[in-house]
Amino acid sequence: MSLQPVKRPDGFTLVELVVAMLIIAILTAIAVPSYRYYSLKAKRSDAINTLSSDQSILERCYAQFLSYNNTNCGLVSGSFPQTSQKGYYTITAPTLTATQYTLTATATGAQAADTTCSFFTITQTNTQTASSTSCWQH
Repeated sequence: MSLQPVKRPDGFTLVELVVAMLIIAILTAIAVPSYRYYSLKAKRSDAINTLSSDQSILERCYAQFLSYNNTNCGLVSGSFPQTSQKGYYTITAPTLTATQYTLTATATGAQAADTTCSFFTITQTNTQTASSTSCWQH
């Protein structure tokens, strides 16, 4: 009579499953905040692109009519507030006269969680300000 080895059932033990779940939980706890930060940072380009586009329109207007707020231009006081190109910012023009303008982009919706760069401004002299000095670089 030969002895047959005891065959273990196939599968994972409870301890192995708990260890695997613990590793996944730790990796998720590290990855999700990093992903969220980079996602918010990437969306800042929406504000910069929209402000640059509006600035170009206003500068063309001034070159043609010697006024930033001429009604023949694409952007006048009634055009604001407007939504940025991808919808992450609200664009306003707190100052829009014949000789000067200030455009402001304020984060809205889920982008409002980006407290580092919650707003951007640009003027007719190309003075760029934001809620942090690193916001205009990307």
